Amino acid sequence: MTEFEEFQEEFKKYQKLFGLTGYKVYFKFEPIDSFANITVNQTDMVATVRLNSRCPKKDKALRNIKQSAKHEAIHLLTMRLESCARYRYVGEGDISEASEELVFKLENLIE
Repeated sequence: MTEFEEFQEEFKKYQKLFGLTGYKVYFKFEPIDSFANITVNQTDMVATVRLNSRCPKKDKALRNIKQSAKHEAIHLLTMRLESCARYRYVGEGDISEASEELVFKLENLIE
């Protein structure tokens, strides 16, 4: 299995675990400035997750594919709350609703 395949598999595992199956997720293996990143169109429920295809040799020993995939999945988990926080005008209940949604998801994960 390639690193990119391992990354996708691990991300999908956490996506399912976190209850984020309503998102359409695309994966890209391309040069970026970090180990991995994610961009999300919250309105359309679409995410693009990238794994760096040109990790510098000096950083290869630090790269952890599974940790990077989990890290990006956690960003997806918190994205709705982050999106609400970025709006210039947020309705009174929007942030509370997004926060409550996150709490329910975490409640199912934490014993």
